[in-house]
Amino acid sequence: MIYILLLFVLFLIGIPICFSLGLVSLGGIVAGGYPLTVVIQRLFTGADSTALIAIPLFILAGGLMVQGGISKRIVDFADALIGHLPSGLALVSILACMFFAAITGSAIAATAAIGGIMMPIMEKKGYENTFSAPLIACGGSIGPIIPPSIPLLLYGTMAGVSVGKLFIGGFIPGIIMGVGLMILSYFIGKKRHYVGRETRASMKEILSTGKDAILALIMPIIIIGGILSGVFTATESGAIACAYALILGIFVYRELKLKDLFGLFVDCAKSTGQVLLVVACASLFTWIITVAQVPQMVSSFLSATISNKYVLLLVINIVLLIAGTFIDTTSALVIFTPLFLPLVQSMGIDLIHFGLVMAVNLTIGMCTPPLGVCLFVAGSIGRVSLKEQMKDLVPMLGVLLIVLIIITYIPGTVTLLPNLVG
Repeated sequence: MIYILLLFVLFLIGIPICFSLGLVSLGGIVAGGYPLTVVIQRLFTGADSTALIAIPLFILAGGLMVQGGISKRIVDFADALIGHLPSGLALVSILACMFFAAITGSAIAATAAIGGIMMPIMEKKGYENTFSAPLIACGGSIGPIIPPSIPLLLYGTMAGVSVGKLFIGGFIPGIIMGVGLMILSYFIGKKRHYVGRETRASMKEILSTGKDAILALIMPIIIIGGILSGVFTATESGAIACAYALILGIFVYRELKLKDLFGLFVDCAKSTGQVLLVVACASLFTWIITVAQVPQMVSSFLSATISNKYVLLLVINIVLLIAGTFIDTTSALVIFTPLFLPLVQSMGIDLIHFGLVMAVNLTIGMCTPPLGVCLFVAGSIGRVSLKEQMKDLVPMLGVLLIVLIIITYIPGTVTLLPNLVG
């Protein structure tokens, strides 16, 4: 257990995640008398996975979609559908985040893309940025839940479960998260007299904006359908997504230029490097704690003290919620999955269900102080500090926690769709 404690000490004093993982692992290898060649072997093995090729591909596909003008078309379609309702612009923002989540699978991308379009409009209409910033940050957190999803891809790889079923399992939780935030926004908007568009969109406008957005919105159907039908694997689906995004951006919408591609490739390489470096170092850390039998000790301790799987899920939720406040999603996922997986399996908890519980837990951390990367992204767009966002953020986090409780204790919200497709 000393490795876990030392790791969290390094986190708290500000050492970057990947270096913390590497330093603790290196210390364990030296203390255990293992050859240093283990370091190179495990780092290489951790990143040498065919399934992980999908990570840079989905990151690139998201960048191509953003640069190709998809976000504006999604916002226009969402506005035509529900923009006329009380608090209409807030509802549009959440719905647009849900649509965008189904394209990019990234919380940060959804927050930046939708926030960049909606927040200036909301400010002109009298919406306070202290409300719209945390709202769009929480809406952006839906990104890794509605497929495609990099966290679910990582979990599926580590847990050895179907990535396609994990993707399908994310639809209902993601929709519940979005609907919950929209209900809250509706009542806050009525109280504060927030308005949307002055008139209801005509059917012609709905069909017109829908026609512009539909090609982007069917991408998840292509990806999920292709995986489940066996036409291509989860890894190959990333390449399909990139090709589809290129065709839309260059030939259909004509907003993506060849000169933009180099910058997108560079950004993709940077993001991929950050993720894979964490994954590689986490692989080394997983090896050292496995050799030290830490997962077995954690499993034995919790098994001896907890005999009910519902209590176990409560404890895991608390641990992950706390960890998510100061550890990024990818790092927390690769650290805690090998720790909790043996115990979860011994309790007979469905691994698809548990994967979504972990994902929702950790994405809540993306809009929870002090890490809260989505809060910082939205705050920078709206020029509001983290402290100024807190008043309206609290009830929004309350909604997300209620959703977490629902999917934790009603497994059918996750497993219904995967079970239907076999």
